[in-house]
Parts: sequence; C-alpha cells; structure tokens
Amino acid sequence: RHSELSGYPFAMLYRSYFFHQSPTVVHLFHTMSGLILAAFNFGSQLYHSAVCVGVQFLLLRLMGRTLTTVLTSFSFQMVYLLCGYYYTATDQYDIKWTMPHCVLALKLIGLSFDYYDGGKEPPQLSAEQKKGALSKVPSLLEVCGFSYFYGGFLVGPQFTLRSYQRLVSGELTDCPGQPPNSVFPALKRFLLGLSCLTIYTIGSPFYPDSYFLTDGYEAQPFWYRCVYILIWAKISLYKYVSCWVIEGVCILCGLGYNGQDEKGTHQWDACANMRVWQYETTPLFTGTIASFNINTNAWVARHVFKRLKFLGNKMASQMATLLFLAVWHGLHSGYILCFSLEFIIVNVERKAMALVNDSPLLTRLVSSPLYPLLYVVQQFLHWLFMGYPLVPFCLFTYDKWLKVYSSVYFCGHVFFFIAYLIIPYFRMVLVPRKAGDVKKEK
Repeated sequence: RHSELSGYPFAMLYRSYFFHQSPTVVHLFHTMSGLILAAFNFGSQLYHSAVCVGVQFLLLRLMGRTLTTVLTSFSFQMVYLLCGYYYTATDQYDIKWTMPHCVLALKLIGLSFDYYDGGKEPPQLSAEQKKGALSKVPSLLEVCGFSYFYGGFLVGPQFTLRSYQRLVSGELTDCPGQPPNSVFPALKRFLLGLSCLTIYTIGSPFYPDSYFLTDGYEAQPFWYRCVYILIWAKISLYKYVSCWVIEGVCILCGLGYNGQDEKGTHQWDACANMRVWQYETTPLFTGTIASFNINTNAWVARHVFKRLKFLGNKMASQMATLLFLAVWHGLHSGYILCFSLEFIIVNVERKAMALVNDSPLLTRLVSSPLYPLLYVVQQFLHWLFMGYPLVPFCLFTYDKWLKVYSSVYFCGHVFFFIAYLIIPYFRMVLVPRKAGDVKKEK
C-alpha cells in the first residue's frame, strides 16, 4: 500500500514538470517511474515484466493485426504468469513479482486485442471496442510507458493504451492546454482510501484468517462461526478496497478524467475501481460484484466474455470467464472454488430476483413498510454468503478451506442448492400463470 501511495509524488512531478513536455519525454518519465517502483519492491525481479513487455512489442511489430497475434499474446502472457505462480507461490498471501505481473498480463493481452480491433471496419466493432481500438502499431516507448505507468503498475486499475495516449497528448484535462484541476477530487479519493485502510488496519488483528484453523474457532457455537465469517469478510475486503480507492494518482495526473455529465460537471471516475457507496449499501451479490474491482471486471467482460459469443450459450460464456478469472488469480484450489461458488450464487440470485419481479405478492411485500426489516435480513445473508466463497479465496489450499467449510456444515452449499431447487416451485405458486408462461417463452 505504501507503494501505491508513492505514485502521488510521480503524479505531482508529471503535473509540474512533464505535462508540457514532448510525448517522448513523457513516455520516458512514466517508464522510469514504474521501473523505480518495480525495483524498489521487487529488486532484480523486474526483469520478468521487461521480458513480457519486450515480447509483446515484438509480437505486434512482427505478426501484425492477426488473430494469431492475439492467440500468441494470450498464450505467452498467461503461461509466463502461471509459471511464475507455480515456482513462487506458497500457501500464504504472497507479495512477490507475480502480484503486479498479473495486472501487467491483462494490460498486454488487452493491447493485442485493441491492435487487432483497429484493423476492423467501424461497423464491426462495439462502442467499447471503438474506444480502445488502435489505428497503428504503438512504438516501444509507448508500450513501455503504458505498461509501467505508476498509477496502475502495481495493483491496477486497468486502462487501454488509447486512454494512455490521450493522457500523454494532453487531452485528458478539464483545462485545455493546462494540467487538470484534479487536486481536490484526487484528495477526496485519497482520504476515502485512507479511511478504508484504517478500518482494515484496526479490524484485521481482531479477525485474522488464522483463527479459522484454530481449535477455538471450532469450539464456538455454529451461529458464532457464521457471524465470524461475515465480519471477517467485511473487514478483509477493505484490504482490496483501500488499494483500489487510492487511485487518486490517476485522477491527479488526468487519466481519471471522464468528461462532463449532463449538468456540465467534470467527472473524474474513468479509472474508478470501486463504487464505494454501492458496495456498502447494496443487498445484492451482483451489486457487490458490479461495484468491486470494476476495471478488471470490465476488461474480462470486453475481452473474454463478449468474445465467447461464438459458443452460443451465455451460461457457458460465463463459466469460461469465471474459470479464466480463477486461473488468472493463481493455481490454488481455493480460487477455483471461490469463482465456482460465485457462478452458483449469482445465478440463484437472478432466479430469485426474477421471481420477486414477476410475483405481485412479493413485489408488494418489498414495497411495504416491512422492507427495512427485509433489507436487514437480506444484508445479513448477503454478507454471510459473500464471506463464504471468500474463505477458500483467502485460505488458498484444500486442507484449510475444507476444515472451515466442515465446521459450518457446508451451509452455503446447502443453502444455494436448496434455493436452486425450490425457486421453480415458488414460481408455480406465486407467479400468475400468464406471467409464468411469458417467462418460459423468454
């Protein structure tokens, strides 16, 4: 986290001395800044990123705008990352060169997709693809500056080379020709991230991961074990929230500039990786997912999920996308289980929400004065079962997460399996026949 904070001095240097410099000088500044961060954190192991950046540039230059380039880039970057996991991973949370490298791998794979898209006719591209499509092959300096940009090198966020080019050309500012008036928006975001970091720093010693594996945890009543998972998950996730909210660096230098809204107010959320208010208040699993690690989710949606349309099955595309995310995180079994549970939970929730929307009785109930009580219950279940798949994500190995799940009698698996089975019967009872028939036709 201190390394993320170290991006702020570089952003101030950029605003003060490099904003009006030539693109070549700016690319060099961003590259050297990122290399300094890499060397400070990982020493000589920064050569891993240099190798992958160099190979990616050669692929674009030598193989051109072909599907072969995309597949080769995807294969090389993922195999290199997975080999890194294989040789360096332990059963603990590892702060090694693979941590920023997983972010870099997505950047470089996305770069190959964007270069490939730049060779297509505009009608063949979606609105998202048009924004990222590259009209010509980038220079080595551009690729290096983009890869090592200090605002996203260590933990993200993800952004396109096209956005980076607009930053270097001075387009991303609310004052044409001048550094952006972004100090106050960046400060607000920084203070919010600092608040989240404070919550995690204070709370995590009271709810450590290690307590799950003690005899003391198993000796507690069942309700206590469940509540512990709930509170532990809420506090543990602030570890990630704090890192992603401190993207004030991107706001400060201008990369976070997102134009004006309908009222003419300047927006600074182009790189926002968290919607904190939504994250804190939504009672839905899908709402939490939509507010969490936004840019990585958008990257995966754009470059994996939507490009699997040829499978002809949305659920198959979703399963393949979550499998990619699990493998991208690492080789531990806990990642596979976590994203498998996400698939199950999200699909059960969608069925439940469709039932509520289609049932006049349930629709009236959620609009009644009882809703505040229902909201509290829903939030309890929401965070309990947000914590449930987080257990294997944080404990990593089979022997650890199985011990915890056994101690709570696999309650999450049981709950969502039963919910999946009984929702169709509730639909038969609670949804008028005509509405039910329409639903089936859809």
